[in-house]
Amino acid sequence: MKIYFSNNDMLMNFNHFLSQVDFKDNKELEIITANNWISVHPAALVLAAALAKKVGKNHTIIDNSAGESGLYLDRMGLYDYSKTESPYKYNQHDESGRFIPIRQILTQSDQSRFVTDIIPLLHLDPEKSQMIRYVIGELVRNVLEHSMSNDGAFVAAQYRPKTNVLSFGVCDTGIGIRKSLEKFHFSEDNLSAIRLALMPGISGTTAGLNFTEDNGGAGLFIVKNLSKMTRNYFILYSGDAAYKLLKYDKRIKGLPKIKSDPLEDKHSAYSDLPKFDGTLVGVDIALDDTETFNTIMEVIKVGYSKSIRERKERKYKEIKFV
Repeated sequence: MKIYFSNNDMLMNFNHFLSQVDFKDNKELEIITANNWISVHPAALVLAAALAKKVGKNHTIIDNSAGESGLYLDRMGLYDYSKTESPYKYNQHDESGRFIPIRQILTQSDQSRFVTDIIPLLHLDPEKSQMIRYVIGELVRNVLEHSMSNDGAFVAAQYRPKTNVLSFGVCDTGIGIRKSLEKFHFSEDNLSAIRLALMPGISGTTAGLNFTEDNGGAGLFIVKNLSKMTRNYFILYSGDAAYKLLKYDKRIKGLPKIKSDPLEDKHSAYSDLPKFDGTLVGVDIALDDTETFNTIMEVIKVGYSKSIRERKERKYKEIKFV
């Protein structure tokens, strides 16, 4: 397998990054970097770490040509998953409030510790950060409960002070979204399964709609809308397909409307990517400690509840043939 880190592997250009991943020869992994400079989203890092863990440290190498920018790979912990020795020598500064290096989550205790450690990155008071902490915890919990991956979840996060944006990635090498949902929800292909996973109330553990407002597909739905409402990107990749939420136009005044169907949002969809058996989520969320952020939280909560009610009503209105 091969992964190539370029000078623009942020979510805006993430489909290009995914198109260059090579999953052939799953016994070895080569991580290659562009010459002189790389710019890598945490989602790309956790994909690399998850694949490296799968093939084993002794079968993973990093071919680093990125110069000093490659130091980022070392500081985020990617060399720990490779037999390649890091060429960088430096004094490590406290990461708290700036980033969380790649971390493997295997248990609920690991999950709780990660959610606690992410609080300083949010730069918000506890009340405003509650929903973000909840949905990030939900994304990790879903991996532990539904991915059937022996390696659990791989996570990493970074706070970018210039843009006031939290970038976050979670990845597993499990069965993927379509297989996770297929017991109760039919989907004709991977892209259809991704669409279902992003809709509120869809759960892989029940055949019907899950009407509780604290679970049942809340994690992906809410975190996607946090990216939307703060005018940022979101991506979900599984199988040969990916869904990328595009930035909401800043020239449009007011907050975007919450939509139940992710295909009604401005997005790009891909169904011809290299086939990945697991699931990868990449998130950018702008953090703003103002009343606007409080409003965003409330709009998403109301939108989620409304979407659940509307889907429940439509289901009950369906004609049933006995």
